[in-house]
Amino acid sequence: MTTTSPRLDPRVLALAHYASRALLEHVLARHGATFQQSVTLRVAAVAEGPVEREHLIGQVTGSLKCAPQEARSVIDELVGAGLLAPEGPSAVRITDAGRALHTTTSAETAPVSARIYAGLPEEDLAVAGRVLTLITERANRELTALTREAGAG
Repeated sequence: MTTTSPRLDPRVLALAHYASRALLEHVLARHGATFQQSVTLRVAAVAEGPVEREHLIGQVTGSLKCAPQEARSVIDELVGAGLLAPEGPSAVRITDAGRALHTTTSAETAPVSARIYAGLPEEDLAVAGRVLTLITERANRELTALTREAGAG
């Protein structure tokens, strides 16, 4: 009997997302961090200097599809934990402790990711990347339209 791979659909996509997220959350929990904090900290970690709070809020809300107040709350949590620090009147910067957390959790998840992606043909990964990017763009457009409709109603 031959089994066929399921066609990509919202359920298959969600299962892949939540399985991957659960692995990351397992690593983060060992360090007392949340998924939302990790996403927020990453933006600051890859920046070349301080990040304007409003830019950081925009990046987090765009990634997590959360309300700006939730992103502000996560930033405040990270500042309170000493992982981000205020920089001037409207920016934050990653602290040494924040960079260490980001580096450590990235290093701990790297071998897991390598095992997950091992043996997948580069061509398949390229196709999947293109398809998922297109799905993300379309979903973002739909969400923007729904948000506008809700605001107009």
